[in-house]
Order: sequence, then structure tokens, then C-alpha cells
Amino acid sequence: MADGTPQGLFFAAPPGLEPTLEAEARALGFADAFAEPGGVAANGDWSEVWRANLMLRGAGRVLVRLGSFRAMHVAQLDKRARRFPWDLYLRPDVPIKVEATCKRSKIYHAGAAVQRVETAITETLGVPIDAEATLRLMIRIEDDLCTVSLDSSGEPLHKRGYKEFVGKAAMRESMAALFLRDCGFDGREPLLDPMCGSGTFPLEAASIAAGLLPGATRRFAFEDLAGFDAEAYAAFRRRITPEATDPDPGFRAYGSDRDAGAIRGASANAERAGLSHLCQFTQHSVSDLQRPEGPPGLVMINPPYGGRIGNKKMLYALYAALGRKLTEDFSGWRVGIVTTDVSLIRPMGIKFPPPGPPVAHGGLKVRLWQAQL
Repeated sequence: MADGTPQGLFFAAPPGLEPTLEAEARALGFADAFAEPGGVAANGDWSEVWRANLMLRGAGRVLVRLGSFRAMHVAQLDKRARRFPWDLYLRPDVPIKVEATCKRSKIYHAGAAVQRVETAITETLGVPIDAEATLRLMIRIEDDLCTVSLDSSGEPLHKRGYKEFVGKAAMRESMAALFLRDCGFDGREPLLDPMCGSGTFPLEAASIAAGLLPGATRRFAFEDLAGFDAEAYAAFRRRITPEATDPDPGFRAYGSDRDAGAIRGASANAERAGLSHLCQFTQHSVSDLQRPEGPPGLVMINPPYGGRIGNKKMLYALYAALGRKLTEDFSGWRVGIVTTDVSLIRPMGIKFPPPGPPVAHGGLKVRLWQAQL
């Protein structure tokens, strides 16, 4: 792909968490990364596309900008799409899906734009079109400028490749990683989740502590692009994969839940991830929660909120019980709790500073509340 160098990269993030993903990207060496609505923009060649997919914990996808051209009407779009160097990126034997958005442009019908681009690609290169294809091409027409981008990830990046059991209203691993970063978690302290469900927070924390690449066990869409060099990619992966080291002795991930099925599922997920030795999952209610032996750490919780349980009185009692337990037994620990509104936080009896920005999750807006216990 030497002649098809990307013109820009975009790391998708949940709206509200873009600055956190920017901080992660910069920490990983994407020095020019900057947050913008919906994600983080950066620059880099194809090796940086590989690296972003393999290493970014908080990104939902890695989009690659391939090029742009002006188009004032659909006939011009058709003509210029036929001249675009699709052969640098697409293979005639790999189906693609084309999507389009139009904004403040003379071409205002996204469906017509999709049809013209699809026709141009199939007639010039023979690439099949399939609505279920994992390789996704995106056309954005804004102010009459048509920008062509490619989703290099395929399946969303929160799918780490080991989580077969998913609990009710589970948080995506990418979002969990960003909330952990916002809480200052770096893998050198214990983490406890007393409502762990499928184990998202403990497993992500254990992966951070073990130094695992979040994308190490999965495949990406860029592997189906024209000119992809599998040998060079394998060598690249070996080069950036950290040496196996023991986690910090202060780290241990604890997860509990009153649901026996959740504990079985979380334990199985940990086994598949190769993280069982760092995680301990036990079945019990919040009222039976016990402080682990050893140094203080982070209590990280994604508890039930209004969208899951209709009876708010039950929720208030649950949050109050959780607050009492944390206040009585977890002095010196920090707490991060993801929930929808202050009416659920108040019964905890913990002094929380103002929360983080609203973040879309499960059709609701949640915020991260943090406090020192």
C-alpha cells in the first residue's frame, strides 16, 4: 500500500469521552492527536493504522481517510468516483458495504450518492456490494466536498475476542477503559467491582495490569485490503507486543455479583482471556461485600439505573446500602461510579465533586462520579 498512504486517521469515541481518548492516543505516541466531536483525529501511515487497532483501548473504531474530491451533482460524483484509485485499497474478491452522509451540499440524497459510488466501484474494479460486508466504505459529502474513508477495524474494537458471556446492559470494554483512565487507574493497584456482571471492569483492569494488547487476539478489516502484507504485519505485531512480565504485586481484580450466572460467565470470560490468575469472582450481595486484604485501590461500579429497573425506590435502597458499605469498610480507597443522575448518587451519603460530562450508554446519558473514601 505504499502508493495508497492514508491522509488522516480518526479514532471513534463515545461523545463526551473524546478528551480521554486523546490523552490515551498521545500517551501511545500519536503526538498530533486532537479531540473533535465523536472521536480523535490523527495522522499516520498504514503501520500506524495497525498500531491504533492493536493498542488503543478506548477507541471504538479506527477510520482511515483515503482521499477527497469536489462533487456538485451526482453525475460529477459518478465521474470522479470512477477515477478514484480504488485498486490501491479494495480487492475484487472482497465484498464491501458503502454508506454515505450529505450535509450542506448540492448532493443531498445519501441513497443516490451510495448508488453512484457502488456502481463506480463495481464497474471499474468488480468489487461485490454486500449489505452484510465487514469491510465498510464511508462517503461524507459536506459543503460539496466528498471525503472517502474506510473502517479499518471491521467489528467494533470493544470486541476483544474473549468475551462470550455478556450480561444485561453490559458496558463496552472501550468505554470501560476510558472510565478507568479518567479514574487514574494504571494497573498498579487493586480494583474491585461489587456489581460486576460479565466482568467488564475487572477484566479490562487485569488486561491493563498484565500489559496485554487489547487487539492481540482478534482480526481486523484492514487484513482484507489490497496490498496487505501479512508477513510485514506479523513482524510488526511481534515488534510492538510487550515482553511478558508479572503484574505489579499490588494489583488484583475482584468482582462480585448476587447473580450466580453472572459470576460463572465472568469467570469463563477471564479463563478465555488468560486472566484467571489475576481475577477473583465471587457470588454475594452488596451487603456482604468485604474489603480485600492489602493496599487500598479503586472501587469501580456500573450499577443498575433507571433504564434497567423501573422501581426507583429499590434503586435508592441499593445505592444507600452500597454507600454505607463503602463508607464503613473502604476508607482510603477511591470510588468511580457510572450512573444517570444525582438523585441516585445522593442516597450513597458520599461527597462527590461535580461529575464528568454526559456520555451516551444504552439509550441513556451516564456520568462518571468520583470520590476519595
